[in-house]
This record gives sequence, C-alpha cells and structure tokens, in this order.
Amino acid sequence: MLLIFLCLPAKSQQLPIFSQYVLNGFILNPSMAGHDGYTSVNTTARQQWVGFGDAPQTFSASWQTRILQRSYKIVNNPVRNRNMLLPSTKGRVGLGAYVINDANGNVARTGIQFTYAYHIMMDHHQLSFGLAGKLFQFRIAEENLEFGRDVDPLLLAGIQEIGYTPDVDFGMYWTNRDFFVGASVNNLFQSVINIGGGNNNYQILRHYWLMGGYRFNSGRDFIIEPNVLLKTTEKLIPQGDFGVKLYYLEDYWAGVGIRTDGSLITMLGMRVNGLFIGYAFDYAFSSIQRFNFGTHELSISYKFGNDARRYRWLRRY
Repeated sequence: MLLIFLCLPAKSQQLPIFSQYVLNGFILNPSMAGHDGYTSVNTTARQQWVGFGDAPQTFSASWQTRILQRSYKIVNNPVRNRNMLLPSTKGRVGLGAYVINDANGNVARTGIQFTYAYHIMMDHHQLSFGLAGKLFQFRIAEENLEFGRDVDPLLLAGIQEIGYTPDVDFGMYWTNRDFFVGASVNNLFQSVINIGGGNNNYQILRHYWLMGGYRFNSGRDFIIEPNVLLKTTEKLIPQGDFGVKLYYLEDYWAGVGIRTDGSLITMLGMRVNGLFIGYAFDYAFSSIQRFNFGTHELSISYKFGNDARRYRWLRRY
C-alpha cells in the first residue's frame, strides 16, 4: 500500500528533439517545403547523452524543392480577344520528402514522409500551407531484452516485435525578409500501433509546434536573430526552446538557448557557397549530466540555387 501511494508519474517523448530547427525546420513543419525557393538536401545526426548506455540517437535525411516558373504556354483571352503568353507553372508549389531513424534503448522507429506545400505571395510576405503523409515502422530488439524469469507471462504470450503506423502532418508558415512564424500539427490521426506483448495498442499522440524568429540588422555585417520553439502534445505537456543567434555576413553564426526541461543549448555554424554546416551542443542541468558527456547534433545541408532568386521582391518568381 505504501508503494502504491509513493508512485510518481513519468513523462517521456514520442518524437525526437532537434536543437537546430531554424536550419532545417522542414522536419517539423511540412509547409516549409520549398519556402525559400532553393532545392535543398539536408542530413542531421543527433546523439543524446553521449557515454550513456542505450541513449537516444536520431538520424534524418531530407530533400525539398520549389517548382518555379520556367516554361510558358499560349492562352486565349476572350475578354481581350487575343492570345497571351502565360507561365505554365505559377511557382507556388513546393515538394519534399525525408527519411528518419530514431532509436531509444531497445525500441527504434524508421519512417518516410512525402510533402506537398503551396505558397502564396502577398506583397513582401509569403503565406505557406503544407500537408504530409508518412509511414513509420516500430521495432523492438527482443534479443536484447532481459526477463526476471523464464516463465514471464510476457514471454508466454509472445512479443510483437514490429508494428506499422501511417499518419498525416499539417503546417502553416508566414515569412518575409525579417521574420518568420510557423505552426504545425504532427500525427493528426493519432494512429494506434500494436507492438509489444499481448494486445497492447499504443497511441501516437498529436504534437503541436509553434516557431518564430525576427532578424535585426546590426550594422552592415551583423544580424541578431532571437527565436523560439514551443511544443506540446495532446496531453498538454509543454516544452519550449528560447534562443538567440548572431550572424556575421550571413556566412558564420553562433547561438545560445535555453530549453525548459533544464538544458543549455549552444550552436556554431558556417556557410561556404551553398554548403551549410551547423553543430549544436546541449548541456543538461539535471543529475543525469553526471553520467554522460552532453548531447551533440551535427547538421549538413546543401542548397542549389541563386541568392538573387530567393524572394519575389528580388524578382524571383
């Protein structure tokens, strides 16, 4: 009876955490597919709690692009009674895809996602919408499990080692030269996965993300960008990242942030032509930090395209 009343609730995450969400926000928000007009490829590797056995580790690779105005067609205009030369594509559609592998202890998930985005230009602003369909496979490494006795009921019932779950993400993104604001919902259908022992059905909860940032020009060479990422689940378990980044000539940057779970985030990065390299280090203030060497995240991306084609106000579309 005493043990029952002394129990404490435990909280855990279903989706991986990324510290460099500004560098590749497409993973969190499908409406960002092609929002900047570039064709981009990105890889991110994250190792949480280095030195800690069976710690979470995540690897992702993504691709995104924008279908630009490239070809034209002749269209008859009955009002003006003459033919007109119009773009066959309006440059509003973005496409993207990514694969991700996320392992935590003896449980791992591998997934693939395809994204369609639609971008609407309004003067010097752009409003984007995105919808993504995805499929994930969950796996349990049964060979690594240890049971207290050979006749454990879970062993007798059998373990479902592999399970699949489809779902859908939706997002919106509003941006111009100086600021960005994005909101997205992951796992709209809250799909159920049957995995583990017996007939356990585990629900993948709906996740909500809200991100934003503003760029302040400090002289000709420096840009200061405060940014924020707020996240919660269907069970209203909130978390937030609050940070600031300093850019030099938009080719080098450094940043620092705080995560409300009690972590300090530091970031460094550089750009060489179209190649972007970013590194983040997370230091946890909780007691678990005594048993590991922090969390490390490396992100490498390459963007194909000309800077002069990024925005409509630079005659891009």
